[in-house]
Amino acid sequence: MDLLAYSNDSGGSNSGVIGRRDGWRFGAGLTGQLEEKMSLLMRVAPNLVQAIRAFRVDDLQQEAGKLGHHFLYAHCANTLTKQQVCARIGENFHFPKPCSKNFDALRKCLTETIHEAGPQPGFLVVLEQLPSAQKFDKEARENLLDVFRDAAEFWAEKKVPFRVFYSFATVLQTDVQPG
Repeated sequence: MDLLAYSNDSGGSNSGVIGRRDGWRFGAGLTGQLEEKMSLLMRVAPNLVQAIRAFRVDDLQQEAGKLGHHFLYAHCANTLTKQQVCARIGENFHFPKPCSKNFDALRKCLTETIHEAGPQPGFLVVLEQLPSAQKFDKEARENLLDVFRDAAEFWAEKKVPFRVFYSFATVLQTDVQPG
């Protein structure tokens, strides 16, 4: 912007050089200000459900604070069943008990119940260590993620960001029973 105006200055006098240097310093300061305002999530769609990958929970929590969004975090380690996972999410999100009975109740709470509470600034959700257990298998994990995908679609229609990041618990060799 202002920096580009100086880059085409071809004046040969010393004042021209000083002007470019001052402009460069101003431009560098502007770049620093822009970097401060740039979001960690600037390349992440506003309404999605994705693996946490390279993001760190602490960074996501700070980003939610910067953006003024609700930060919802559930650490699901030591849960083995659908009921336990729903209960843990409900507890960690401070939802009423009826919201954490099953996937349908959780879906309703994440969408209609919160929407009825008033305008929302946005949500950043982290589901950490979702179980890989016999009673919470791949199908159950996908069903849970579908609940959050439905919520992301619901909030997208309302033009409210709803980003969900998740990770799966790693299965340790000590957890595997010999055949």
